[in-house]
Amino acid sequence: MQNTSKYMSRVIALFNQAGGVGKTTLTMNLGYQLQLHGYKVLLIDLDPQASLTCFMGIETESLEKTPFDALINEEPLFILKNQHGMDIAPTNINLSFAEIQLVNMDFREVRLKETIDPIRGNYDFILIDCPPSLGLLSYSSLVAATHLLIPIETHYKAFQGTNLLLQTIGKVKKRGNRNLKIAGFVPSRYAASNSQDQRTFKAISEQFSPVAPVYDPIPRATAFVDASEQQLPLALYDPKHPVLKVLEQLAKKMEQL
Repeated sequence: MQNTSKYMSRVIALFNQAGGVGKTTLTMNLGYQLQLHGYKVLLIDLDPQASLTCFMGIETESLEKTPFDALINEEPLFILKNQHGMDIAPTNINLSFAEIQLVNMDFREVRLKETIDPIRGNYDFILIDCPPSLGLLSYSSLVAATHLLIPIETHYKAFQGTNLLLQTIGKVKKRGNRNLKIAGFVPSRYAASNSQDQRTFKAISEQFSPVAPVYDPIPRATAFVDASEQQLPLALYDPKHPVLKVLEQLAKKMEQL
């Protein structure tokens, strides 16, 4: 199913300015489900915390290059091939310096897009794990993306912060990337037995369904943590885990973008 045209590939930024919403876990596991369908998948770790890189079993200290070199020195994006069937552009804490240096650089908002464009034709899906902030790295991701997927924790406080996120998206669509589409909202860390989670999920559905699809919630599951500690996607760690059905449904929705 390899693409021949870069314009057919989907560049999906997974972003929420709030931390702890399961963004990195979703990036890795959604990417793995998509590659199971035969798609060529590239993961880009644009979070200086490097959680995605670590979850994929890559030693951050030994990296030859990171997205820092692509953004600041305009080098080709450094990619490690065939990590659990996916390619990944890994990172480490050095990427945090990129945000500082980008402030004074020309065309800073489009540097990530210009890095991705030459390799888009090699992939069906490029998933960007954004940092949990509204800084330049996240903004650059939204400029480079064709779609935005928003994980949102089914907790009242996390829900309240989403309006600021939507304002940011509006600004990006006004000038930085007029073609950016919201792929949808993914309620995360959902406990069906918790009444607050139920109320918050209902509120998320009612408020955001007019904006973009609200997908089935991803249940809170300790297996995600256990799989990450073993540096494996959940489907490899526990192939029969019931949460995989939700991830599979989400992957099918991404195919339809």
